[in-house]
Amino acid sequence: MSIRPWVVVEAPDRRGLRRVTKGGKTVGSAWSPGELRKLLRRLGFPQDIDLEDSTSICWRGGGSGTWPDRPWRRYAVIVLMLAGLLASMALNAVVGWPDASGALTFAQRISGVLFVLTGVVEGAAAIAVLDYWRRRQFRASGAIVLLGALIALATDSVLLFMWLEEREYTYYLLVFLPLWCWSLWAVFLLVHERSWKGIPQPKRFAAGVVVTAVLSGVSLAYSTMYQPAAAPMHFTLKAEFGKSRADRNHPFVHVPLTLSMKNTGGIPVYIMNDIYTVRGREAKYSESGDLATEWRESLGRRGGGEGEAELHVGNLRYTPISSGHFYGPGNRLDVGQEYTLKRVFQLPEDTKYDTVSVRLQILYMRKDRGKLDAEEFGTPHYTWNERDKYFCLPEWCGEQLIYSGRLWHNNNLINVTRKPRYVTAIWSPGGRNFVSSISSVDYSSYPSDAKEVKRELDRYGAAKVSANSVVSVAELLRYSGVSIPRRPR
Repeated sequence: MSIRPWVVVEAPDRRGLRRVTKGGKTVGSAWSPGELRKLLRRLGFPQDIDLEDSTSICWRGGGSGTWPDRPWRRYAVIVLMLAGLLASMALNAVVGWPDASGALTFAQRISGVLFVLTGVVEGAAAIAVLDYWRRRQFRASGAIVLLGALIALATDSVLLFMWLEEREYTYYLLVFLPLWCWSLWAVFLLVHERSWKGIPQPKRFAAGVVVTAVLSGVSLAYSTMYQPAAAPMHFTLKAEFGKSRADRNHPFVHVPLTLSMKNTGGIPVYIMNDIYTVRGREAKYSESGDLATEWRESLGRRGGGEGEAELHVGNLRYTPISSGHFYGPGNRLDVGQEYTLKRVFQLPEDTKYDTVSVRLQILYMRKDRGKLDAEEFGTPHYTWNERDKYFCLPEWCGEQLIYSGRLWHNNNLINVTRKPRYVTAIWSPGGRNFVSSISSVDYSSYPSDAKEVKRELDRYGAAKVSANSVVSVAELLRYSGVSIPRRPR
């Protein structure tokens, strides 16, 4: 019979795992004497084999009492690694999926897809944890776990950096800040253990990680900063009076009004607020006058303030004749889309107005920077309704319509690192209150900080456009066939 031992138990590695060979071939490994006995039974040895029997077992690097494994420590590392990788996977999926499935621009969708894919890699790394901290049957398991930890460190660092820009409290801070601390610990531990050892070409693996990180960073920067600012915005507004007609049964003249707009830019928009106002002008005429004096008089009279100055015309007063919404808050205007509104207003045949003017104002925000719930925001609230949460005493607020709704940024990275944003629009006939704002507080918490409102309006690409038109009453009455009596001076 051969005196060569049947089984060789190798010295424990850094973790305390001892490799077992038979005939020069690896047949398993063991953390403890109990696991070694189970392995030996599978190899055909008796259940009560003496581990000190040198004719059957050869010990290297320590005898049968050398088992440096600390199970509680190893299991704690496994639990922490699994928890961190699974939490990072869930966070990346939550952050990336809204952009991957519903972002307006291609670059933003690519950014979302990258986050979803990184979540998939972290899920694979979580599976690899079970092999790397146990038997290490797969040579690349350590490298996969390291890649998952590096991805978690990179994504959590991006979220933390974006949060530091504003330092606003958000529930997601309770997730990515602890995960950022965890990723530092995980990367340090894996680098200390040289977890990449065992893969065939570690240099190519490192190069692939660097290239992936650079491409991801460029994509995020492009989708977050450059692309939304690159597309131009152009609007075409028109306001025109038509030919008037005299009423057959009443001493009035009907004046047609046509208002139109077209999005001639490259980005769809949301209408935050809009209004058209028709006003009649009264003036005092004189054959000789002073321009500066009449300008001061026109500004000092109630209803003035237009800054107009005309020789022979003074004491300007403006009276709203007709006013209303044009397109409606919350509605979307796509690229190339055009909208036209036709209205008719009335003037008495003996009107005292000398001119009639119309002003159309549109306040919009870019759709590639934010998403607005049209149904929520487009529902008006009446300040005179005592049962409405926006009720306000008439002597304080007058009679206003309030529009308010939640606003989401099109880049979900910003949504998870900022407080919620709200759009508020205030509207009243005649344009006495025509205000729109974006801030971190809703209307119930008004007034908002003016600097914050301006910053948020710029961030979401909000802008105001207007169109004006004016026609003389003499021309309107001439078209209608009504004679214009000469008034005494």
